Amino acid sequence: MRKVKIDSEIFKKFPRFKRGIIVIEDIQNALGNKRIKKPLNKEIAKRVQEEICEEQSYIEAWEKVHLKFGSDPIKYPPSIKALLKRIKKGGGFPFINSVVALFNYISIKHILSCGGDDVDTIEGNLCLGYAAGNESFIPLGSEEEEHPQIGEVIYFDDATLKVMCRRWNWRNGAFSKITEKTKRIVINIDGIDSIPQSAIIKARDELAELLIEQCKAKLITDFLDINNTEIKIDI
Repeated sequence: MRKVKIDSEIFKKFPRFKRGIIVIEDIQNALGNKRIKKPLNKEIAKRVQEEICEEQSYIEAWEKVHLKFGSDPIKYPPSIKALLKRIKKGGGFPFINSVVALFNYISIKHILSCGGDDVDTIEGNLCLGYAAGNESFIPLGSEEEEHPQIGEVIYFDDATLKVMCRRWNWRNGAFSKITEKTKRIVINIDGIDSIPQSAIIKARDELAELLIEQCKAKLITDFLDINNTEIKIDI
């Protein structure tokens, strides 16, 4: 029985980390969906025009966390910062498929780091922990293998030591990417320090509703924090 697990060592340094979870058992993941494109494009246009006010603290919280585990948030920006920076440049981002579009939509709407992985490509547990340095990472869009730095926070398959995401929420790995053929998925919505639990749960539940409505998803939701460090995902 596989799990999503957060190493206890993470909570020793980051006791206020919390993660909203969506576990999808089955889904119809189309390459295009006008009902998703419309609100996504509307949210992109909104973010281009406005300055981020109170939610700026969400980005600053992640920048401080990256510095704390030894990563430069300017050179390796947290995912939500990178998404917003891309939008501000006027480029938007492509519609990969319905699931990816929906969690990108939720991410920029709520200013939260959000990502997902194809469970059927992962052999062991999905673990968030510190890198030993021998783990394997091939970035999305690349074929070249890298290795995380010792002590870097990574999200990885503990059976194969393949990395799904480097520097906590900086860059995704190629092997677990979500495609139109993907059926089983774990989606994470992360927050830390000043980011309230209520904001994460609100975003998680909104995304879950959209996945059911737009993609006919069969799913469950859960929540991880210092008091609940792992959940079973083989539903």
